[in-house]
Amino acid sequence: MDRLTEIELFVRIAELGNITKAAEKLELSVSSASRYLIGLETRLGARLVDRGTRRIYLTQIGQEHFERCKQLLAAFQEAESLVSASAVSPNGILRVTSTASFAMNHIGTILPEYARRYPKVTVHVETNNRYANLLDSDVDLAVRTREYESDSSITVRRLAETRRVMAASPDYLTQHGIPRDPGDLNQHQLLLYSYANRPDELHLTRDRVTTVLPVSGAMKSNEGQVIRAAALQGFGILVQPKYVIYDDMVSGRLVPVLDGWELPRLTINLAYASRRFVPAKVRTFIDFLIDHFEAMEFERKWTE
Repeated sequence: MDRLTEIELFVRIAELGNITKAAEKLELSVSSASRYLIGLETRLGARLVDRGTRRIYLTQIGQEHFERCKQLLAAFQEAESLVSASAVSPNGILRVTSTASFAMNHIGTILPEYARRYPKVTVHVETNNRYANLLDSDVDLAVRTREYESDSSITVRRLAETRRVMAASPDYLTQHGIPRDPGDLNQHQLLLYSYANRPDELHLTRDRVTTVLPVSGAMKSNEGQVIRAAALQGFGILVQPKYVIYDDMVSGRLVPVLDGWELPRLTINLAYASRRFVPAKVRTFIDFLIDHFEAMEFERKWTE
């Protein structure tokens, strides 16, 4: 920092021709400014100024050094301005990761409006059902369905809660019947998500009593959209978060079963690297997503 102060002071002295005025500009005492100038000349081994009675003049080598220092100072100020602008004005590439289901239903649909508001931000969306390590990747923001992060350097913001439900197509239920209690599920084809917590068990709660039902699926997949597609074709009863199949349930393409029983709910969170200054591109996307979820009342729809 002393060298930067030396450079800035020298440039101000050259521009103003007066060490007192230059010191005032930099909020330094005149004695400190004199020491900085002497230190600069001593370090360089060259006399940069001639001290007149009323004005300071640059020597020839001082003039050459002044031109270079002006360029260096301008480049430094430009670099600071770019960083400050990035912190205040959203720009650059924003890398977001989530499951394919969430990206299809709740990221891709809002990108046109976000792009209109923040045209200098380019959003790259990577779908991944395995959680990326935020600190070892280029990901800026991750959408996750777990309550906490094991790494304290990750910040988590709650987005919404969602029920997990069982549902099947009307054709499947017409052919195979409607299960009336958890034990009936053993007579049905189940479509299970292989990355779920304990995918081979269903923890079903009613009236504060929980039944643990071992299950083996007629099909398993690590992608919710594959399970949804199979259920829509009448292949079986799926177990999925309500946010994945909400529109199918509203339209009647999928019908909930055992709806009086509660599966463990999921909390959808936004995770990003903790830092003192969150980049504007990350901050604006988080706020935009949260505002959109509140306006659409997704949590109410997914938990009722």
